[in-house]
Amino acid sequence: MGRLLPIVIASAAAFSLQACTSVSESDVAAAPVAEASVRGGPALWKVADEDTTVYLFGTVHALPDGVDWYNEPIATALGSANELVTEIPVAAMDDASSQQMVAMKAMLPADQSLRTVLGEDNREQYEAALGSLGLPPAAFDRFEPWFAGMTLSVLPLMQSGWTPDSGVEKIVEKSAPTTAKRSAFETVDYQIGIFDGLPEESQIDFLMYAAENIEQIVPMMDRMVAEWLEGDADDLATLMNEGLSDPALADALLYDRNANWAQWIDTRMDAPGTVFVAVGAGHLAGEKSVQDYLETRGFTVTRVQ
Repeated sequence: MGRLLPIVIASAAAFSLQACTSVSESDVAAAPVAEASVRGGPALWKVADEDTTVYLFGTVHALPDGVDWYNEPIATALGSANELVTEIPVAAMDDASSQQMVAMKAMLPADQSLRTVLGEDNREQYEAALGSLGLPPAAFDRFEPWFAGMTLSVLPLMQSGWTPDSGVEKIVEKSAPTTAKRSAFETVDYQIGIFDGLPEESQIDFLMYAAENIEQIVPMMDRMVAEWLEGDADDLATLMNEGLSDPALADALLYDRNANWAQWIDTRMDAPGTVFVAVGAGHLAGEKSVQDYLETRGFTVTRVQ
């Protein structure tokens, strides 16, 4: 469960990252980040027939300010779209009622406390991680381990200047034609349910991995973004997905969703038009990617960039 940290931040929880930052943003002071520039350019694929084109673009849900990734091939593909499809509706990421719903789902019963759930063996390391971020020991006592782990994973990025407002979905939404239909593969409730439904032991493992490796989160994400900017899907898959050793967890976070999205695209190919799909980069990398599932359905997936 520990190595799920990369896939959770970069691919599996578009809304969760926004919700976690909203809970704790008043406690975080952002630091300046050096500008990054496009190298090879993030990868872009397409599936096409005589009257339908579907572009597949892998996103990173939060980035530092100054990461310049929006190049001509991406702009051209997006500008031609009649429909933009994201994991969840982009508008939901800033919706206060949705964020409140997530927080409510993440709450422990009134007679429980997170540090009590963790037990003596884990509490000291967890409190030390909070202290390194300038947070009090009781900061997340009311929340379930999955939400505390998600938030603890995001806070070091925030303190280094990363923000969902610089994330790819926000830029894609703003840059897409105003006439393009906005669609989504999933709802906020479904996506949060993936994490809320994890066994407590798995939730604690994830939280404790974040606590024990708090200093490694930013360097790890820097490496992932570097691979993403270079368009190296194979190396990105290695970094993001190598820890998915639990088959049930891998199915829930990635493979079942990839198969569902491929089915949606298959059906959409029956109608004319151009669709730009923007989902977490981990879904378009490695084995059992969306592209793999499309190819098993008889489609040819072409790398555009």
